Amino acid sequence: MANTHSAATPPRASRAGIFGWVMFDWSMQPFFTLVTTFVFAPWFAAHLARDPAAGQAQWGYATAAAGLVIAVLSPVLGSIADALGRHKPWVAAFGVLMMLGSSVLWLATPHHPAAVVLALAGFVIGTIGAEFATVFNNAMMPRLVPPSELGRLSGTGWAVGYVGGLVSLVFVLGFLAGDAETGKTLLGLTPLFGLDPATGAGARATGPLSALWFVVFALPMFLFTPDSHHGGKAAETIGTGLARLADTARDLRAVPGLGRFLVANMIYTDGLVALFAFGGIYAAGVFGWSTIELGIFGILLTVTGSIGAYAGGRLDDRFGSRIVVLGALTLLFAMLVLVVSIDRAHIFFVVPVAAAAGGLFAGTAAKVYLLAGAIIGLAAGPLQAASRTQLARMAPPGAIARFYGFFALSGKVTSFMGPLAVAVVTDWTDSQRAGAGVLALFLVTGFVLMAGVKPPRR
Repeated sequence: MANTHSAATPPRASRAGIFGWVMFDWSMQPFFTLVTTFVFAPWFAAHLARDPAAGQAQWGYATAAAGLVIAVLSPVLGSIADALGRHKPWVAAFGVLMMLGSSVLWLATPHHPAAVVLALAGFVIGTIGAEFATVFNNAMMPRLVPPSELGRLSGTGWAVGYVGGLVSLVFVLGFLAGDAETGKTLLGLTPLFGLDPATGAGARATGPLSALWFVVFALPMFLFTPDSHHGGKAAETIGTGLARLADTARDLRAVPGLGRFLVANMIYTDGLVALFAFGGIYAAGVFGWSTIELGIFGILLTVTGSIGAYAGGRLDDRFGSRIVVLGALTLLFAMLVLVVSIDRAHIFFVVPVAAAAGGLFAGTAAKVYLLAGAIIGLAAGPLQAASRTQLARMAPPGAIARFYGFFALSGKVTSFMGPLAVAVVTDWTDSQRAGAGVLALFLVTGFVLMAGVKPPRR
């Protein structure tokens, strides 16, 4: 008997299956929120590295190394996964890699002779695991809802992920990370488990916490979200998957604008990732923000990111992914220019403002930086969610994991270039401002390329 579920019938998973897929974003987000952006990375630059500029450069080189590995392997592994037909085993394997890498961060204690090496190695391993796990989770998206609802699904996933990052960040600031001077957390409590603020134990604990968080909250995806059935014997299907890489050039030519979109995504995603990666490090160096101030900054960005991702998903289904991406890039460029124009005593490079007088976020410049960060969060959520949806609507049927592998490639093939550019310019000029300013080139180039992409059928 023929399959009654024809190609014309839109797919729809159960509510539990969709919930499980969405919860993956929740389970993985603490690694990006706590480790790569708002807690561990700034602490590394301020307390493990020789100075903030050197820390920004070292973190940039490590991010570049991880991005290079992901860029090389993403298309290959995506093709193999398409041929094997199952994606959950890949999510599990790379989730374990993320857990191992992030757990190593706990060992990077100050004054340890290998502290910098441990921190950077753990970060690189964890990033590779987190990014690859995300590739294969993304590849399951088209079989969960009809194409007309992909924008809402993607936006909801990003929003829930941001909320997961927010909850984990509040937990760390309120109960684990104490101020080095007072010894108290943001809630005025003594850190749990005897975590010593003098050794950055609260910041280092974000690694094991991210690993534990993934174990607990990724379970619904593994239990309830539907996966494809096995496509055949492993040896045969792996060979088929590798052979399919040769079909990619033909597929790119067959879908108008797909190649241009992947190149645009490659460039503007690099700018966005580097902007987030160095936002906290930049603030720690320019304003001397403590872990608590950086954490509050992260909470603000996470809240606005959640709002932006949720609203962006609705705008995506109504106006299309391309319009959402272009609008978000415009906001990000404007805020980046504002951010690099700020120092302790000036905004817009030359306009003097009231100097800091003590207290949280003291001084007008710090408050303007805080506002710019909130708007960056508001734009980042829609940009990421709409990009994921754009590919789901453009990729050829039956090759979704392969093209999500290339999507990861397009988001990572220059992901080592953005941080590398920041690192090199920071090293060359000994200026965090100059290093961050180079990211404007990535946002502008991505905008120009994306503007020429024909909107996909929705």
